[in-house]
Amino acid sequence: MRRSFVILLLIIISFLLQSVLFSFHNVRGIAPNLLLIVTMSFGIMRGRREGLLTGFVSGFLYDIFFGTLIGPYCFLFMIIGYLNGAFHKQYLMEDVMMPVFIIIVDETVFDFITYVAAFLLRNRTNLSFYFVHIFLPHILSTVIATIVIYRIYVRINKAIKKRVEKNEIA
Repeated sequence: MRRSFVILLLIIISFLLQSVLFSFHNVRGIAPNLLLIVTMSFGIMRGRREGLLTGFVSGFLYDIFFGTLIGPYCFLFMIIGYLNGAFHKQYLMEDVMMPVFIIIVDETVFDFITYVAAFLLRNRTNLSFYFVHIFLPHILSTVIATIVIYRIYVRINKAIKKRVEKNEIA
């Protein structure tokens, strides 16, 4: 129960930072996708189920405040969290390179699906412009934020694990 509360609190903090702080302090309209980082982090640290649930809550918040419909981003975040959970057993928690590689793939998929839904279906087919001016800056900013934030999430996850183990022993 406490673990769920902490993860929900991290999602809310990430959402507030992304929607309030980074909306005012961004570079040319580009800011890191903190909700994608929290979904990826807890997907690979805790497994598919936690990735799916974290993705659901993150996507639901994204849909409510940034989307036009409720559901598409929720589904996208859930899929990303679930697929990231597949790497749960194959990574070392302190290793930052695997999460960086995963977040590059996640951000690329996220931006491409956003491009298809927002631009391609409206017959705006200039993918090269979108790739250079949107994809690459988003990926770069999210990777830089991942390097910093992922280490914080690892410490929080270790503290949660210690507390759960401590309570199971007692």
